[in-house]
Amino acid sequence: MEPYAFFSKKLVPLSEAKIGIMTHAFNYGTACFEGIRGNWNTDEEQIYLFRTKDHYQRLLNNCRILKISIPYTIDELCQLTVELVEKNGYREDIYVRPIAYKSSHVVGVRLHDLEDDFLIFVTPFGDYLDVTKGIRCGVSSWRRIDDTMIPPRAKITGLYVNSALAKTEAMENGFDEAIMLTHDGHVSEGSGENIFLVMGGKLVTPPSSDNILMGITRDTVIKLASWELGIETIERQIDRSELYTAEECFLTGTAAHVTPVREIDHRKVGNGEVGGITKKLQDLYFDVVRGRSKKYLDWCTPAYTKRVKA
Repeated sequence: MEPYAFFSKKLVPLSEAKIGIMTHAFNYGTACFEGIRGNWNTDEEQIYLFRTKDHYQRLLNNCRILKISIPYTIDELCQLTVELVEKNGYREDIYVRPIAYKSSHVVGVRLHDLEDDFLIFVTPFGDYLDVTKGIRCGVSSWRRIDDTMIPPRAKITGLYVNSALAKTEAMENGFDEAIMLTHDGHVSEGSGENIFLVMGGKLVTPPSSDNILMGITRDTVIKLASWELGIETIERQIDRSELYTAEECFLTGTAAHVTPVREIDHRKVGNGEVGGITKKLQDLYFDVVRGRSKKYLDWCTPAYTKRVKA
């Protein structure tokens, strides 16, 4: 089956969804995007889209920062996404990528006096990182970009060069992922994930003021930890050395889900295995995002109105 995208205000074959080489967003990074997970539930033969409204609310907020206007409400964006996912008919985990972008074919650095457009594509997407065994991380020499430079709370396409530099440096140094520090040396986040430490039985994570993306998975984990496990989350500045003394560490993100960290800078985290609290949160999270927890079904949007053919 040929995949489809939403492009130029209609559903078209993905092979036809193309932008020109003079597109402003391609030349200058003037676009913002979201990543929405669709999680396949084998028993129900259903894809559940996770916290779709929250993702689109964040996208519209980010559009304000970049002076992008798109003619859709949150409900309309959610409906477009469901229609596109159903049209594609995947029977596996997927990743939905909506992009709002400056579409004018002009040369010149600016945000004003440009046309805007919006697209969505869908792709099969398995584990981004090893969520089972955990990963090895290295603190990056590249610092997390500051809000006075490019707002890190917004998923702006051009900003992710900062993350790409850190990710590639980490992998070329033999690690799976980077941990980035702020300009003044406090822990910020991974190249595409928020970070949590377990210290004294509580979760500790950097605050919004340390240039993190306010992650939707981050928010989900904080709520599940409190509501289901009675575990408090403390949002505060974290020193680099605390990475080496934490009892547990894990990363969160739409792509990464809840990924255990077993080593940082060649030092074991805890005993070097997946921590107990991390495992409990991971199990809770996967039940929720696959629609297996009836208590949290309001976070999950079923994509298929009928079973898809094998």
